[in-house]
Amino acid sequence: MKAVIYARYSSESQREESIEGQLRECREYAEKNNITIISNYIDRAFSARTADRPQFQKMIQDSKSGAFDTVLVWKLDRFSRDRFDSAYYKRQLKLNGVKVVSAKENITDTPEGIILESMLEGMAEYYSAELSVKVKRGMKENAMKCKNNGVNPPYGYYVNSQDHLEIDTEKVPIVQEIFDRYEHGESISDIIRSLEDRGIRPSVGKPFTVGQVSYMLKNRKYIGEYKYDDIVIPGGIPAIISSEQFERIKVRMKDNYLHSARFRANTDYLLSTKLFCGTCGTMMVGESGRSQNNIVYNYYKCGNAKRKKGCHKKAIKKDRIEEFVVAATVDTVLRHDNIEKIADAIISLQSQEDPIIPPLKRQLQECKKAIDNLINALQAGIVTQSTKERLDALEAQKQQIETNIELALMERPVFTKEQIIAWISHFKYGDIKSKEYQKSIIDTFVNSVYVYDDKLIINYNYKNGTLTLSFEDTKNTLFSDKKDSCVPNQKDPGTAFSAAQTRIFYSVGI
Repeated sequence: MKAVIYARYSSESQREESIEGQLRECREYAEKNNITIISNYIDRAFSARTADRPQFQKMIQDSKSGAFDTVLVWKLDRFSRDRFDSAYYKRQLKLNGVKVVSAKENITDTPEGIILESMLEGMAEYYSAELSVKVKRGMKENAMKCKNNGVNPPYGYYVNSQDHLEIDTEKVPIVQEIFDRYEHGESISDIIRSLEDRGIRPSVGKPFTVGQVSYMLKNRKYIGEYKYDDIVIPGGIPAIISSEQFERIKVRMKDNYLHSARFRANTDYLLSTKLFCGTCGTMMVGESGRSQNNIVYNYYKCGNAKRKKGCHKKAIKKDRIEEFVVAATVDTVLRHDNIEKIADAIISLQSQEDPIIPPLKRQLQECKKAIDNLINALQAGIVTQSTKERLDALEAQKQQIETNIELALMERPVFTKEQIIAWISHFKYGDIKSKEYQKSIIDTFVNSVYVYDDKLIINYNYKNGTLTLSFEDTKNTLFSDKKDSCVPNQKDPGTAFSAAQTRIFYSVGI
């Protein structure tokens, strides 16, 4: 895995040693679990009760580049102390293929937060469809005029007073240099090193990143193409790069991608970052092996055993352990009493004070009251030019407040208990052999799994949600036959589950 570290302290009274301690422990965790650290994001004297933190927001933006797949924090409260913000931004990272991992807590998140995160994900499309028509109309009107719709301008451009992109003449030569050097065979890393040596940075104190340069090379704005939603306007922006050069670079990037793809595993290890060795506590990582018959087997292996650091935990077959965990979860968690408990916990989480929507609603009530007073005055015959102007201003204010409430509800939707129960209950009826279904169950309900020699402990995302299962009779199913080897069992990969495990599978219709 490739990771970035996010570190933070909240007050001026705390010292730099706090950051150094967080970085040190995160690096130790990364080394122990075979994680490569590529960058650090550090916010000093910023509270985690707000997401308005410069480096935090930059990290969220940079996650779109695909340069890393993990955000490593010392503890989860470094990421956020607001559970709603935590769920929202973890969902944003998840959409970009990035997970948040705590170095000091062998859990992936707070229980209610993970389930709420999944609900936000599931309801996102619905709330997007409910977005105010007024907002969409305004954004599309801007787009038809090639105006910048609130997006940070690409390097080499700035937004003028009329909200149009204009060329930054000082930066244009750097943009052209990046495109030229990449086209002539230089790697992105070499280009970045050269720019850094010359002190060229996209902003003060922040060097170029691989993800940023990669995104630049694919950004069609540089050939003058304006795009918003389904609106595409060639020539809507001043061009910096020719279309011919852009197409040549596109071909080279595709060739490089196909070449590197040969070395990337296509297997999705669903329990990645959630599966731990019960013997030494180290994260178990995905591996693959090939039998004498050239059959590929996928499995999980203890990080310490992989690097021969004293742990002799045997490898576990990937498909079997994932299917087993999912079956046990459906059978254990998705009972009516547990669903009720989870729903109550999420309702309690949502009841935490919201600093955004209540004040907006109070403003809306005050605005409506002022409009009613003016209408009563008009009905009483008090009609002046200033009265009409005031009424028009209040109507515009009311419309803006309603729009702001709709936007806030998109980011912080409030679910009823019935909606929560209905949403969780739909997980009962999936195909347990389906990888998509397995992924949704594991991501939503499974917090962590510890594998011992004689048992499996599954921690779920609700209070007291722990299940201990013995597979003493099924070691040949999950583990290798070889005593000192972490090679998957190639002798009899089709061994059935024990009667105890089969009971769980039958109970969910398998």
